[in-house]
Amino acid sequence: MSPNAKISSLELLATRLAELRELGKRIILCHGVFDLLHIGHIRYLRQAKDLGDVLVVTLTPDRFVDKGPHRPAFSETLRAEALASLDCVDFVAVNMWSTAEETLRLLRPNIYAKGAEFKNLEDTTGKIQREAAVAEAAGVEIVFVEDIVFSSSTLINRYFSTFSTDCRDYLELLRKRFSIADIQDSLSSFGGITALVVGDTILDEYVYCSGLGASSKDPVLALLCKSRELYAGGAAAVANHVAQHVERVIFCTVVGDDGKEDFIRSHLAPNVEMHAVVRPTTPTLRKERMVEGYSLQKLLELYHMDRTPLSEAQEKELAERVKTAMSRAEMVIAADFGHGCITESLVSTLCAGPLFLAVNTQANAGNRGYHTIGRYGRADFVSLASHEITLQYRNSNMHLREMMEDLAARLHVRQLVVTEGRNGCAALSEKGFIRAPSFTSSVVDRVGAGDALFSVAALAAYRNLPLELIPFLGNIAGSLAVEIVGNARAVSNTAMQRYLTALMK
Repeated sequence: MSPNAKISSLELLATRLAELRELGKRIILCHGVFDLLHIGHIRYLRQAKDLGDVLVVTLTPDRFVDKGPHRPAFSETLRAEALASLDCVDFVAVNMWSTAEETLRLLRPNIYAKGAEFKNLEDTTGKIQREAAVAEAAGVEIVFVEDIVFSSSTLINRYFSTFSTDCRDYLELLRKRFSIADIQDSLSSFGGITALVVGDTILDEYVYCSGLGASSKDPVLALLCKSRELYAGGAAAVANHVAQHVERVIFCTVVGDDGKEDFIRSHLAPNVEMHAVVRPTTPTLRKERMVEGYSLQKLLELYHMDRTPLSEAQEKELAERVKTAMSRAEMVIAADFGHGCITESLVSTLCAGPLFLAVNTQANAGNRGYHTIGRYGRADFVSLASHEITLQYRNSNMHLREMMEDLAARLHVRQLVVTEGRNGCAALSEKGFIRAPSFTSSVVDRVGAGDALFSVAALAAYRNLPLELIPFLGNIAGSLAVEIVGNARAVSNTAMQRYLTALMK
């Protein structure tokens, strides 16, 4: 059979395998990414074929390959073609799901062959355990093929890396100091935390448009509205990111009386407990972005907001909610977007409290020029963008490290991270100053990436992880976030575990 004839859809393959079962053929299924086909794969597939009559290989589709930046190195079409060229392989199909669970139910092989490295069925993502449960329920025997083990991720990272030399050197230094298990344990250590998140809830609305051309009356671009998406952003997004890693999040915020509170609550993670002060006759802050639907290029941003300060009664109500929450939490994360939720009085309450305090003061179009980290008297951890710390000092001649050292001394900051976009970030503590490169290769949307980095780095700082791991874990979260449109979903612990594992191999 020619290689191209071996490749088919899952539906056609299921029909063909049913016919082969009727003929008494013993079917073996292998499943994986097979990004860089190597001798380990070939020996594994040959041994799997020896277990029966027909060897079927299913591939993880490109959209579900979560093995880090620049992956997969080869498209699903090329990966399928490479596998189909092997004599021992009888059929190849690209999977429709992220795991083999539904594939096992659909194809019903006699044997599901896995590599020896999966023999203990331990996997931080839980995928292998779920596949084992499905196989048992379907009467599929799992066989572990014993042979030498290679890793596509390791081979790609070491010999075919598309990272810069600086990034490769950085990762090599991390590998020498930390094992994958060390970092996975560090990430897992966030699990028992109860965190309080305080800040402005923002509704991020994306209006997808196509260009019609210039208006006939004025020299402006005319757009055709195609669709709309609404996401819970701002501090709500921070609460969701944090919730992926901790036991419980208590979320204190302010919303309008425009009926959006239920929407926000429904878009929070199950372990987020929201306490909202409702402002009568006021809309919930909404940032509307006009986006060209094909390129995802943003064309215009509109703010729907009421700049009126909180009333004395509203400010008092929020303060009481925060104080009550602080008595139940271990740490406070102030996601301060500068839109009025965190007042000067509340800043004083947070700074005077006994809890570990992590702060981000975002400079955006709605507050630019007057909202800086200087409004806080103290913080244990601070995360800022480079333009945000520059805004604090208003001195273009100061070097970044100089500003960071001065800010740390002023606010008694234990750990400080400053992000620099594609250049990665800088981190400072009493143990020293380091720079960490970005891992991002392609950007879908930058909105929310800084929030993801801040959320994870704050947890790492609270756990007092080694300084090197704070920007490393933060950069992983940020790199995953730029692949997500808006705040459509949070960066999960599972995604981070897989990403860091691929990076460190």
